[in-house]
Amino acid sequence: MAFDIKKLLRPHILSIKPYSSARDEYSGKEGIFLDANENPYSAPTGEAFNRYPDPYQHLIKERLGPIKGVGKEQIFLGNGSDEAIDLLMRAFCVPGKDNVLLLPPTYGMYEVSASINDIAIKRVSLTEDFQLKPKEILEAVDEHTKIIFICSPNNPSGNKMRRSDILAILNGFEGLVVIDEAYVDFSDEPSFTTELNEFPNLLVMQTFSKAWGLANLRIGMAFASAEIIRVLNLIKPPYNISGLTQERVLASLENAEKVKEVVASILKEREVLEKSLKRIPLVQKIYPSHANFLLVKVPAAKEMYDYLTREKIIVRDRSKVTLCDNCLRITVGTQDENRRLLEAMSEFQSLVKTLKP
Repeated sequence: MAFDIKKLLRPHILSIKPYSSARDEYSGKEGIFLDANENPYSAPTGEAFNRYPDPYQHLIKERLGPIKGVGKEQIFLGNGSDEAIDLLMRAFCVPGKDNVLLLPPTYGMYEVSASINDIAIKRVSLTEDFQLKPKEILEAVDEHTKIIFICSPNNPSGNKMRRSDILAILNGFEGLVVIDEAYVDFSDEPSFTTELNEFPNLLVMQTFSKAWGLANLRIGMAFASAEIIRVLNLIKPPYNISGLTQERVLASLENAEKVKEVVASILKEREVLEKSLKRIPLVQKIYPSHANFLLVKVPAAKEMYDYLTREKIIVRDRSKVTLCDNCLRITVGTQDENRRLLEAMSEFQSLVKTLKP
């Protein structure tokens, strides 16, 4: 299918003149900086936070590119993946006219961002085993559908989508296909970043919040054609990633092998947790997971959630989400955390022996 970014973009985006920051005009590191109205002295803590950061995070992209197998011009970094989601809505969707296609159950911020930007939402639910329906998805598309969001591995179900189904959607849709791979590090499925050169309508999102353990820093990644990345850089805030965050990310990239060790530990604990949960009679089903969490079906999710919360064990009650009736989403914790969870669930079991599934 033909993909023409100029036809897909909101018309006025093509004529926008981007904000030019002081660091755009001079990117050198040495000199007397009197161009950005910065405080020439250090912060009250004595730390050097008085200068604006690199607006395009060049050092991170140079080091991240080889790790991800993409060119630095194919990388966008945002204040969490949520910033990329919002920017995509603002770049491609005309408020009150265009729509995006969501595939519930899925990550909730797609809907929130669409609603904030007054973008209509179409929905095609996943199958009972949380897989895509390519034929129905493509039939649901109309002339105003600009973006299809696919979460794989999916949140909250944890499963990976069939690659052939995603390829069918990429081949059959002229708009933008966004694949959210926040949990790809925990999956045996290769990233769709390997398909970027094949599909100009593809954008892949990943994050430093999960496998990299940097959730507190709020930094997400988007990978796409240089053409799409230029659009995101055009409309983003000038200094969207703090200098302190950039420093911490750069240090983490120097220890990329550590991430593999952590992922291996989480996967091992996931396997142990799943086997242990299956021995608890109240657990009716554990859905296959390629993420760092398990979706678990129990007879009375709300009651179990409340009990666990009173025990200061916090999970997510997903019972009101499409296809997730009486389901809890449980993040894989440390060995000790998982042990305490299992003990509490067993304690709850003993309190509700008369509870019927």
